[in-house]
Amino acid sequence: MCNRYVSPQAGDIERYWHAGGRTPWRGAEVFPRAAGPFIRRAADATQSQRELVIGQWGLVPWFAKTSKLTYSTNNARFEEIETKASFKHPWQYGKRCIIPALSFDEPNWESGKNVWWQFRRADGAPWGLAGLWSTWTDKASGEIVESYTILTLNADEHPLMKRMHKPDPKLAAHQQDKRSVVPIEFEDVDPWLFGTLDDARQLVRLAPVHLFDAGPLGR
Repeated sequence: MCNRYVSPQAGDIERYWHAGGRTPWRGAEVFPRAAGPFIRRAADATQSQRELVIGQWGLVPWFAKTSKLTYSTNNARFEEIETKASFKHPWQYGKRCIIPALSFDEPNWESGKNVWWQFRRADGAPWGLAGLWSTWTDKASGEIVESYTILTLNADEHPLMKRMHKPDPKLAAHQQDKRSVVPIEFEDVDPWLFGTLDDARQLVRLAPVHLFDAGPLGR
């Protein structure tokens, strides 16, 4: 699962993904429950228009009593996306988004201790990570909270991503349920944001190893 990434600033996001913005964003390291930018289909779009939104990283489901959740929703397992209460409605209603990231970090335990690794794209482009978004309204105050989650996929067979996270010594290598984010390539952004559920399912896959520029943080 991903718990830390670096976001580009708003101007760079808008130019690269051709997304209209409504909130300034300077770019920053983003952590769960903090603010971050995401790109979604524009609410009043008559064509394939995208908008940049600033929201909480950690999706607030419709049934939540408060936006300050006591459980984690910053990552969503794709294998459970159609049954998990927190995420099934955004998925069913096509509330898919792109989370821009210059890099993301994952823990590597091959040395016996946690060594953070940073993952950039080898081509120098930003990552566009697959996610879901939601809009939640506080019934008492009327406060509107935009929020999002990053999708993850099992990576037990991926040559690089299976090396991340602390292994469970009680489980075999193919049963660890190591996780990876799901990058959406630039040419697939519109099918992801505007396509059908079947279109979206076809895009949920692990990135090939050659796309990664990865290694220990601060190398």
